[in-house]
Amino acid sequence: MSLTAAELSTRAIVTGGSSKRRTSSRRRPPVITGILLTILCFVALSPFIWMTLSVTKPTDVAFSNPPVLWGYEPTFQAFVDLWETTYFADYLVNTLVVAVVSTVVALIIGIPAAYALSRFPSYVSALLLILALVFRALPRFAVVLPMYDISRALGIYDTTFALAIALVAINQPFTIWLLRNFFAEIPKELDEAAMIDGCTRIGMLRKVMIPLMGPGILTAGIFVFLFAFQEYLTALVLTDTSSKTVPVFIATQLGQTLPMLQQAGAASMLLTIPVFVIAFVAQKYLVAGLSDGAVKG
Repeated sequence: MSLTAAELSTRAIVTGGSSKRRTSSRRRPPVITGILLTILCFVALSPFIWMTLSVTKPTDVAFSNPPVLWGYEPTFQAFVDLWETTYFADYLVNTLVVAVVSTVVALIIGIPAAYALSRFPSYVSALLLILALVFRALPRFAVVLPMYDISRALGIYDTTFALAIALVAINQPFTIWLLRNFFAEIPKELDEAAMIDGCTRIGMLRKVMIPLMGPGILTAGIFVFLFAFQEYLTALVLTDTSSKTVPVFIATQLGQTLPMLQQAGAASMLLTIPVFVIAFVAQKYLVAGLSDGAVKG
């Protein structure tokens, strides 16, 4: 039985509409996935939520048994005591200085090193990359204890300079590997074109490569900064009093009096908030940077 043109047009419209509805229904995430992700996020954030509640309670209420979840008057006395009765401000400055200096130095060393390893592949470059990976995989104590002896011998123990240089050495393999993958994504024809126009290798790296490497440099810089900002073991071994960082200070507050324990929770919150802010603001660059840099190894 033959169909008229009007019937064929109507059937095509109906078929197209139903297929679009099926496609949209397939693309719509299931409700159960959203519920599971919500539960997972809540479980992951529950320690931070509990710490926030404990810090904003009066001391006698925060450590009462059974715990009091509501019906109390919130207070920020723990934060006030943290700033007024401890040297937290100095420790925070030390942490920021170490994180910024180690990030800048790591990028200054890592950018040309990663470019050279990506543009001049050889057995030597492969060996250097393998050695960097092995150094990164070593137990931290195997690396930090010799650094302690060196800093003692050079007279730079308990200084932000020694801690920053140690973190550069520890995080440099990660920086080089990540930046090398970004450089590998840039066509070598751009190098040749720039050199034909009269650029030297250094000039071409500064004028052509670095502007193109914006997302990669930002990604590496953020990760190195966060690693240094939260480092505990290296700071514990290489510092004593004058260059102590916030993670070491938090550890010294644990197991002390209840007010000091609340101060440790307040310091943990103040240390965690910048990490949340940086991750939230730069999440687009981090995801894009890691996905772009992971295409080639």
